[in-house]
Amino acid sequence: MAVETHHGRGATRNSSPTRFNLAERTVDGDWLDSVEALDGVTPRRTTVTIERPKSILTRNSSPDIGFDRSINPYRGCEHGCIYCFARPSHAFHDLSPGVDFESRLFAKPEAAKLLHAALSRPGYEAKSIALGTNTDPYQPIEERFRITRSILELLLETRHPFTITTKSDRVLRDLDIISAAAKLGLAAVAISVTSLDPKVHRTLEPRAPAAKKRLAAIRALTDAGVPAIVAIAPVVPMITDHELESIIEAAVAHGARGGFYLPVRLPHEVAPLFRAWLDEHYPDRAAKVMATIRSLRGGRDNDPAFFSRMRGQGVWADLLATRFDKAAKRFGLAQARFNLRTDLFEPPAGDQLRLL
Repeated sequence: MAVETHHGRGATRNSSPTRFNLAERTVDGDWLDSVEALDGVTPRRTTVTIERPKSILTRNSSPDIGFDRSINPYRGCEHGCIYCFARPSHAFHDLSPGVDFESRLFAKPEAAKLLHAALSRPGYEAKSIALGTNTDPYQPIEERFRITRSILELLLETRHPFTITTKSDRVLRDLDIISAAAKLGLAAVAISVTSLDPKVHRTLEPRAPAAKKRLAAIRALTDAGVPAIVAIAPVVPMITDHELESIIEAAVAHGARGGFYLPVRLPHEVAPLFRAWLDEHYPDRAAKVMATIRSLRGGRDNDPAFFSRMRGQGVWADLLATRFDKAAKRFGLAQARFNLRTDLFEPPAGDQLRLL
């Protein structure tokens, strides 16, 4: 019997999705991918399930988030970032927030059609739509499904403002649409850069593009007239925090117009997965990393309170804020702002998407 390997994935294990009182999954032949064994080991293959939701706009009223609506073309993310705060959402589907989150993905191919219906409703008020708030809209399967592109086509057609957050240079494949929207004051892109160290990147974000590609994307976006923001998110104590100033310097050198940072968050199932990752890759400092995170989070692994969840609290949080402010001033990085126009919006005409 072949044994499945998690090599190349962010999570070191597949934890049981028990938070919603769902039955524990049994590892058997039906659950594993049907691939040929090689030396008794089968690599975990990514599968994609087509999801057909009834709506596509997700609303939020969080006072510490600068948008009230978002779109996520996919569930799960093959980038495999161990710290991803979206991992717990997979438990609701009877899937593990661990390796399942990285390899059992969901795609929403009718997203643009659903958005068309939402924008067509009488009384709809245009405000910026955020893409990439839960999982990356430019993860590898976007090459196949092109759902993000179909959404952007409609947003440009209707002159609707939008922001994109991604850690992938694949965003440049839609530069024609994004730059056209930016010229109208309708678009901005935040590129996440967490570490410049390839050794850290390989375990922290194993299937995401390297930092040099993300920085190059910032340059390309800026040269095309798109407001490009660097998101140093998350900052992981004792793992990446020492790179804060270097990332700011590199981002500015590549044309970033603004930036922000966020300390690592470990909600729900993310905390035990992160601890297991530390034990695997950084056993020499695992206890110190977690102690620092708890000091940032009021003595807990995670602080879900509005505002403090975004900045942390205590001496460590104050130090990060001071370092970021000083580095931003030194290198000329402005505070991230998304001031996009809403007055150009035109509801979709008819039942079908117009051709650009």
